[in-house]
Amino acid sequence: MDTNSFSETCGITINNPQLFEEAMTHRSYLNEHTSSGREHNERLEFLGDAVLELVVTDHLFRNFHNPEGEMTAWRAALVNGEMLARVADEIGIDPYLMMSKGEAQDTGRARRYLLANAMEAIIGAIYVDQDYEASKRFIEDKIIVHLDEVLEKKLYVDPKSYFQEKAQAKHSVTPHYEILNEEGPDHDRSFTMGVYLGKELVAKGQGTSKQDAQRNAAREALVQKGWL
Repeated sequence: MDTNSFSETCGITINNPQLFEEAMTHRSYLNEHTSSGREHNERLEFLGDAVLELVVTDHLFRNFHNPEGEMTAWRAALVNGEMLARVADEIGIDPYLMMSKGEAQDTGRARRYLLANAMEAIIGAIYVDQDYEASKRFIEDKIIVHLDEVLEKKLYVDPKSYFQEKAQAKHSVTPHYEILNEEGPDHDRSFTMGVYLGKELVAKGQGTSKQDAQRNAAREALVQKGWL
C-alpha cells in the first residue's frame, strides 16, 4: 500500500505505516497471502470503535442538553455501518482495501460492511500512531461533520416505523411494500422496493437487500409527503 498516497487521501499524518497497512487488511487477504507477515484489522477495529463512540458521545454531551435517549439515537446514526461506509466513500479508501479475490468481487452489502470496519480500524490506527486528540480531529472532520444533516433529515429515526406512524395518524392506512425490480448476481444483488398507501405508490427505494431498499423507500416517502 502506498502510505503517502493514503495519508493524503485521509488527510492524516502517518508515523508508523505498518499500522495503517494493518488497518486496511481484511482477514481474507491473509488467507491468500500467508507469508505476508501482516496482521488483519480486527484488533484496530475493536479499538477504533471504542474511540469513535467516546468522541461522538463527548461531543454530544458538551454541545447539547437533550435527554439521554435522544442523544443515544443521534450517536447511533453517526456511528452505524451505513454512515461509516458513506464516509469511507467520501474519503476514497476503497482502493486501499486489501482483501481476497472473492471479497474484491463483491461490491454490494458485504463491501459496505468491510468499508465500515476499515473506518473504525483507521481511527484505531490514528489513536495508536499518534494520540487521542489526533483521532478526535479525524472523527470531527470526517464523521461529526454529518451531525447537522442527521438532525435536519431525522436520520436517527427508523424511517419505516416513522412513516407507518405518520401514515396511520394522517390517513388511517398501514403502508405496504412491494418489489418493483431486482437484478444482479446472488452475491451482489440490487433491489428496488415501492412503498404504497393503499394503491398509491408513494416512493421507491433501492438497496443491496430488501430491508435496505424498504428503508430507503420509506425515507423518500417521508420527503415526498413532507412529513420529516
